Amino acid sequence: MSFDNIPSFIRPVKIGNVTVKNNLALAPMAGITNSAFRRLAAEGGAGLVVTEMVSAESIKYGNRKSFKMLELYPGEMAAVQVFGADPSSMSLAARAAEDYGAAIIDINAGCPVRKVTRNGAGSALMGNPVLFGRIIEAAAKAVKIPVTVKFRVGLRPGEICGPELAKIAESSGAAAITLHGRYASAMHSGPVDMDAVAASATAVRIPVYGNGGITDAAGVKAFLEAGCKGAAIGRASVYNPMIFREIVSAFSGGAEHVSTSERLDLFIRYLRLNTELYGEVKGLATARKLVGYWLKGVPGAASARMRFMTLTELSEAEALVRGLIT
Repeated sequence: MSFDNIPSFIRPVKIGNVTVKNNLALAPMAGITNSAFRRLAAEGGAGLVVTEMVSAESIKYGNRKSFKMLELYPGEMAAVQVFGADPSSMSLAARAAEDYGAAIIDINAGCPVRKVTRNGAGSALMGNPVLFGRIIEAAAKAVKIPVTVKFRVGLRPGEICGPELAKIAESSGAAAITLHGRYASAMHSGPVDMDAVAASATAVRIPVYGNGGITDAAGVKAFLEAGCKGAAIGRASVYNPMIFREIVSAFSGGAEHVSTSERLDLFIRYLRLNTELYGEVKGLATARKLVGYWLKGVPGAASARMRFMTLTELSEAEALVRGLIT
């Protein structure tokens, strides 16, 4: 689909020395936004895609699985997200990602999961503004590509720190921000605090992408009207990586919508890409995490999902999914 002559809500964004074709981004999701899924999202209209978060310490110690996560598919323009609590390790990881072809380095300072925060990384950095700034500055000085950062409006309701952190990020060298509109204590559920989003987004001059609970064009519009320059979509894209195209269509006055049969065809393509990436057995095994999303609302989904969990051959998986297409 062409992105020419579309309304001002959807427009290119300049992030440092990188210009992305539109202001809709695929948010990073652990275990989901690998190169197979990112390819579908890019084809589905995302102007920017972001990898799963990669541990800086694992890169430091040469973990092969972590280096595998840095790999991009040919021609891909993606932000590689790294997490950690040590400026030198984060610098090293940023350089490694740059060497692997990353267009942008994204620092995770918003993940509230215990296994990340217990080591001072993720949303724990929000409670340590000095270290938060040092990490951004160290990474920005280590690479020639833009460095961005993702964090939340606050750690818990009543304690909004988004504006302060946004200013620190900007002054430390960040080229853009992705702001999750929920508090860290809320994890991934509950309402977005749009007032806190507005206060943070308008505190800086660099682009701010709003994130959290977006499922359609109305959700994107709410963040843009709050002062954000773009929107990052996560969970709603998991079973429909074409959601970005649908949103562009909605802003253009259209009503493009991916049908259930089209979505299942996309799932088959995802399975093929995933098995190319990992091999047949592992490719299907890693897809098990997503099968419930892809089959959402499809008649016979429950039994098909159970059968899928035991499959080890791509041909069997394709036949199972094709049997659901009406």
